[in-house]
Amino acid sequence: MNDQHRAVPIQKFGSRLESTDDFVTIEEPLEIRIRYFDKRQIRENSLSVTMRTPGDDLDLACGFLLSEGIVKDYSQIQEAVLGADWGDAPSAENVVSIQLHEGAQFDPDSLLRHFYTTSSCGVCGKVSLATVKVHVPSHLPSDFKISADQITLLPNNLRNRQMEFSKTGGLHASALFDSDAKILRVREDVGRHNALDKLLGSFRESGLESLRTSGLLLSGRASFELLQKAAIAGIPLVASIGPPSSLAIDLARDQDITLIGFLRDETFNLYHGERVVRD
Repeated sequence: MNDQHRAVPIQKFGSRLESTDDFVTIEEPLEIRIRYFDKRQIRENSLSVTMRTPGDDLDLACGFLLSEGIVKDYSQIQEAVLGADWGDAPSAENVVSIQLHEGAQFDPDSLLRHFYTTSSCGVCGKVSLATVKVHVPSHLPSDFKISADQITLLPNNLRNRQMEFSKTGGLHASALFDSDAKILRVREDVGRHNALDKLLGSFRESGLESLRTSGLLLSGRASFELLQKAAIAGIPLVASIGPPSSLAIDLARDQDITLIGFLRDETFNLYHGERVVRD
């Protein structure tokens, strides 16, 4: 696994001046390349360049394709490899190449993020919600529920699983948890979107079913983009240590995602949903 932090020499100011080392989170670019069929002809695109913490790069790339609506299911991905087996890459270790199956449809202009990052009009919220709804596949109803007491255990349970954060304090985390507040899986990254994509991508071989019977815990705030990814993956409940945005709340209501914010060891706010059982 790639190193996710490194030591840098610093001058530490306090009651006395001290020369020491500090562990910092590594941030490097990752290019995601895609090869797909268009009228039976193979075409190639550089899909995205994202700044990320090295590690779980295949998960990150595959999760990105799913959460951006580029693929509906991981079965549409034929192969994902580290490096570039075609063209010139600035750094092979910072490239992931993905080959789609011939039957998978891909529109280079279909990225969801393009629909709202450039929008500043008064109706951009409605446009964004409509755009996400088009890309959300049909999911079976989820019977996932969790008690209020169990929810308040999550922040401490996550801290105990954040290995890299404990060293640098500079990483976001996305974690999947069950109805007993047990952390099932956690992924960390300097970017909160990347942390969630890494988590989603880690299920590309085992299947997405467990995502739809579990909750998602975010170490920071719940933004619209993160709720978008959760909706596409079919996650029924999202809890965040930080606050949600107004558009994230609108999306949770639109997709019937139970949304929790300001989660602390003793309290939390419920913004939407009925999957929290009062003790």
